[in-house]
Amino acid sequence: MQQNTYEFGLIGLGVMGRNFILNVSDNGFKAIGYDLDIEKVNALIEEGGDVSKINATNKADKFVEAIARPRKIMLLVPAGKVVDTVIESLLPFLDKEDIIIDGGNSFFTDTDRRETYLKDKGIHFFGSGVSGGAKGARIGPSIMPGGDKEAYTQVQPIFEAVAAKFKGEPCVAYLGPKSAGNYVKMVHNGIEYGLMQLITEAYDLLKKGGNATNDDLQTVFSNWNNGRLQSFLIEITAGIFSVDDTLSEGKLVDKILDKAKQKGTGKWTSQNAMDLGIPVPTIDMAVSMRELSALKKDRIAADAIYAKPKSELRDKNDLEKKMEAALYFAFIITYAQGLHQLADASEEYKYNLELATIAKIWRAGCIIRAGLLEDISEAFEVNQDLPNLILSPNFKEKISSTLPAVREIVAFAAKQGIPMPGLFSALSYFDAFSSARLPLNLLQAQRDHFGSHTYERIDREGIFHTEWE
Repeated sequence: MQQNTYEFGLIGLGVMGRNFILNVSDNGFKAIGYDLDIEKVNALIEEGGDVSKINATNKADKFVEAIARPRKIMLLVPAGKVVDTVIESLLPFLDKEDIIIDGGNSFFTDTDRRETYLKDKGIHFFGSGVSGGAKGARIGPSIMPGGDKEAYTQVQPIFEAVAAKFKGEPCVAYLGPKSAGNYVKMVHNGIEYGLMQLITEAYDLLKKGGNATNDDLQTVFSNWNNGRLQSFLIEITAGIFSVDDTLSEGKLVDKILDKAKQKGTGKWTSQNAMDLGIPVPTIDMAVSMRELSALKKDRIAADAIYAKPKSELRDKNDLEKKMEAALYFAFIITYAQGLHQLADASEEYKYNLELATIAKIWRAGCIIRAGLLEDISEAFEVNQDLPNLILSPNFKEKISSTLPAVREIVAFAAKQGIPMPGLFSALSYFDAFSSARLPLNLLQAQRDHFGSHTYERIDREGIFHTEWE
């Protein structure tokens, strides 16, 4: 293995890492992978076919020596302590000005800490979100880099080559300093949680309220994907309904246990939004529903105790039409919540994020890619300081036209006892956000009554307190 031969190094040859480095090689960059698992090393060498273009090793010193200076090394390993362990294992072999890129779902404050730590050692470091799953990593993901801009310019030609393309534009852009890249990816995943929850609710309503079969649902979601709901998640959902179970009769989707798992990025989005004071209730509810789904034993017990409302089937075609409008509305609201959080975080953490650019690099490659993002990017190009998507003139008619259907679906679901917490929260968020006056004046009175917390008035300046008794 010759020294200084390869232009790019990647650590972590699991499915994502292997596919990403093969993508790098396919685009003309010589690359070398590193993993402690010799089977993963050999698998990459075999699949790559030509070690002069793509190679792999399980020896850290040989890996580093084989990369041209300044070395460009990307980590695709699990977030947390593993990232720190890998960085420490590399340091004895690195030179000043070498570059380490964390491509995993690291928590943004960890990225800030690592950047400061490595800067003191003369090593460039930045975090970069990568979305698109295993397939996206292989044929073109959406990439969200942030941090050391000088370091990013060194890697930019590689990232632009391997990223997904939308109308010829690479779905990658430098987003901002410090942990901007990892933060944007975190919120991306929060939005992803929200959209997935909303889709499951649409599925449940059509099945229970319209007696839709899997074949019906496959057709419905395929039709939706050909319209304004066009998106990766709607597309794959349509496909799921057509897959037969290989272990028994029927469709596979009906045999899957209804307990959802999570890796934490959605929860981080929700927690950080609370820290910032930004409401993201649809994302919050999506996280909560994954947690509630895990209570399978308790849910079965409660189901046996409480009677359900008398079932009332709706006309299938009408229900599908109304549900499509409701889902479109809720998609808009979910993106609006996530982008509102990004806007506030940009000010709080001095990221200088451009929301139009973020929407653009989400148009292809990533899990939340959707036709709607073209409209979203245009809205923020027209007004870079738009505080919330709901306030965009471009979205006024899109939202207003769906509201009657949303309210009808919500009322029907509540009457039928069909849980739709994502859609309910999206509508409540919209109704509250578009209300000039909320009943929180009473809440402030309560706080002042029991805790002397004071209040403000609508008719004069100042801070007031009342002895209520």
